[in-house]
Amino acid sequence: MYFSKKFTEFIDIKHCFFSKNGGVSKDIYRSLNCGPGSNDEANNVLDNLEIISKKIDVSKNNLFLMNQTHSNKVVVINENNKNVKRINADAMITQLKNIALSVLTADCVPVLIYDKVNHIVACIHAGWRGALNGVIKNTLDEIISMKKNNKIYAAVGPCIGVDNYEVGKEFYDKFIEENKKNEIFFFHSQKDKFLFDLRRYVNFKIKEFDIEHIENIDLDTYSNKENFFSFRRSRQLGEKDYGRCISTISLLNT
Repeated sequence: MYFSKKFTEFIDIKHCFFSKNGGVSKDIYRSLNCGPGSNDEANNVLDNLEIISKKIDVSKNNLFLMNQTHSNKVVVINENNKNVKRINADAMITQLKNIALSVLTADCVPVLIYDKVNHIVACIHAGWRGALNGVIKNTLDEIISMKKNNKIYAAVGPCIGVDNYEVGKEFYDKFIEENKKNEIFFFHSQKDKFLFDLRRYVNFKIKEFDIEHIENIDLDTYSNKENFFSFRRSRQLGEKDYGRCISTISLLNT
């Protein structure tokens, strides 16, 4: 379990970036696999989600998951849709209390957001595709449109580190096509190969909103195999699937 030092100072929110430890799953999913989209035994995933619910002190019916597709879609959870427990989106926002918004990751970036003035929380699944296509911008735009005088804090969780994120020229070209300045997030590693700094790119997208406080839980999911699932590591090991870690944030009654 990993926490933002700043977020722990606020008495009206609860959050956590969970590791892969402390659950019931076996083999390649060992042990706290929270991904319903994985090929893990469904009952193990449900048991793991119940463990999470107890840890963060919400009922299992109030733990909201997303059906993540690397999109830029943002959904606001309110009275109208609060009974839908698996949201088709890559970011969620709410002002409702005692529900936990969650994001599943295995190398992508989990981002947790808190607007201290307006008591709004959000979670973002920021893989390279979603970040490039505006999921961070869309989330922050939505928060700002909901209420004025925002004081927004961001916590950027564990994700794949730059040293282990080698990409090809086609990948590089997508970012340069969006903005030539994006070349600062790449390091040439070998012929037509680059190392991509996903964490730095996500931070850049958040900083575009002049958010003063951004905290990074700067851990590399690929190299830290004892604590995190990693899509890329699993693929390179020839494993048939991979587990997903969960990160959560909720507003409390205070």
